[in-house]
Amino acid sequence: MAYRILTVNPGSTSTKVGCFEGETCLFTVNVSHDAAKLKEFPTISSQMPYRKETILHALRDANIDLATIDAFVGRGGGLLAVEGGTYAVNETLLDHAFRGANGIQHPAQLGSQIAHEFAAQYGKPCFVVNPPDTDELTLCARMTGVKGIYRNVHLHALNLKETAIRHSQSNGWKYEDKNYIVCHIGGGISISAHQKGRMIDGNDIVGGEGPMAPTRSGAMPAAQLIRYCYTIDDLKEALSMCTKTGGFVSHLGTSDALEVCARVALGDEYAKLVWDTMIYQIIRFIGAMAGVLHGQVDGILLGGGMVHNKELVAKITEACSWIAPVSAYPGEFELEAMAAGAIRVLNGEEEAKTYTGKPVWSPEELEG
Repeated sequence: MAYRILTVNPGSTSTKVGCFEGETCLFTVNVSHDAAKLKEFPTISSQMPYRKETILHALRDANIDLATIDAFVGRGGGLLAVEGGTYAVNETLLDHAFRGANGIQHPAQLGSQIAHEFAAQYGKPCFVVNPPDTDELTLCARMTGVKGIYRNVHLHALNLKETAIRHSQSNGWKYEDKNYIVCHIGGGISISAHQKGRMIDGNDIVGGEGPMAPTRSGAMPAAQLIRYCYTIDDLKEALSMCTKTGGFVSHLGTSDALEVCARVALGDEYAKLVWDTMIYQIIRFIGAMAGVLHGQVDGILLGGGMVHNKELVAKITEACSWIAPVSAYPGEFELEAMAAGAIRVLNGEEEAKTYTGKPVWSPEELEG
């Protein structure tokens, strides 16, 4: 049976919606929301009724009958750290999404809330798949050199895992049998190590780890960063470098990778230095993940919007193909990944997990 799935993936000023029948995409739309209207809402979650209505309007225009949908899937923002998989939406999950229990306010919180509204109306199941706070780190990967400070990961888990699953299937393999280094290279950059179906290490793109990205600082020398923070009075300004005002924005005043590439083509030497530095840092972190996997790597997989840039792919391939073959998957598979996770559960290929509201690890586990 080819199940029909509706997926909901909210972004800052739009929501991507897809309707799938089995693996076939029947319809996708990027529903725009008025930015001025969004600013009227005091919290992310209070946007839900407005976003829901604009989505319903777009679905009516496309003649999508929600009564024919077998399951609804929303982006799983706002949750505490969980292992990867497909989770049935329950009251605890909805409460955490509403509050942003992970301490990060992001439109992805609305995904499960909107999907649940539709599912409840039609009496159908509702899921989230590989939420942003998917965390399968080893204990050693959690440790730092300061007691009481531990690593979390915030990665593009949905696209990272789906890219690895698709690459495995295209080669007649099982994701759970292979080791990969998987990268998402877009507005944020995730570099992750996947060992036999588990994402055992990666960078915290919210916390300032990993390579420099269009809006993100990436990793910096701790002592210099501490000194810098003492030169400014606003904590929010300092934190914004991690996710909003670092990277290309700090150096070049833009977050647009196409603009940066155009400036490079026109001979802007500083833009070229910044662009090359980003690629250099991606290569460096790929090498680090190869070490985590003890050199046993079946493939290096590149996904995300900037992978459309052939020069970027060529430079990474030249530097890293000695580790493992490099494969490019430009763009993202987020809507497809959400639908695929629900279908695996409906087909009985995997069991839906229960969101308990308890993180997958605690400091007490490490400190003994």
